[in-house]
Amino acid sequence: MRGPAGFLLCSLLLVAPHCTEVAAQDVQPDPKTPCANWMGGAPGYPGHNGLPGRDGKDGKDGLKGEKGETGMQGPKGEQGEIGIPGRDGPRGFPGYPGQKGEKGEGAFVYRSAFSVGLTERAPHPNVPIRFSKIFYNEQSHYDASTGKFLCNIPGTYYFAYHLTVYLSDVKVSLYKKDKAVIFTYDQFQKNNVDQASGSVLLHLSAGDEVWLQVYGEGDNNGVYADNINDSTFMGFLLYPDPDVH
Repeated sequence: MRGPAGFLLCSLLLVAPHCTEVAAQDVQPDPKTPCANWMGGAPGYPGHNGLPGRDGKDGKDGLKGEKGETGMQGPKGEQGEIGIPGRDGPRGFPGYPGQKGEKGEGAFVYRSAFSVGLTERAPHPNVPIRFSKIFYNEQSHYDASTGKFLCNIPGTYYFAYHLTVYLSDVKVSLYKKDKAVIFTYDQFQKNNVDQASGSVLLHLSAGDEVWLQVYGEGDNNGVYADNINDSTFMGFLLYPDPDVH
């Protein structure tokens, strides 16, 4: 089959499969329907709502809002614990002087003192020397008739003596309650006038007696006094005992 007829037959054989394929594509049923187009039913109802999706990521912070109005004051809270003391503040200025107070009662001052001198020459040994020249004896605690000081206020006393030595040696002692406390010796130098002295602190109780006395034999009583030479004896209270009222 050569010639035009053969060419036409070949062309038909080549075109037939293509047309069949196109026809097959045109008759494909709608995938949304269970049946072919020529057998399609009524539209179905909408399906149920699906499950909510997961939360999305947090968005960025928005702009800061305007300041709101002040709210009402709340009730007063309970008192808190006492805190630690703070640092000392700066020192303030001195205040004004206060008013003068009333005059108080004066404290009682205890007094006991004497100062006496010798008027006679060569006093007798082994007896109290009687100093009869009175310089001071306001409280009358010294007795010129006996030559003894009598303690009336218990406390601590100071006693001292300054004696002129002439014609012979001098040995004297200060006595307290019939007991010699201190001794003084001075050797006389011929054709001269010498001095002998001594002092002591004593604690005395009420009723104690103190005096000065020449001791030893009669050759040691060179204590002397005249109108230009004195031999003196003195004593006074330094302070009374604390329990004295």
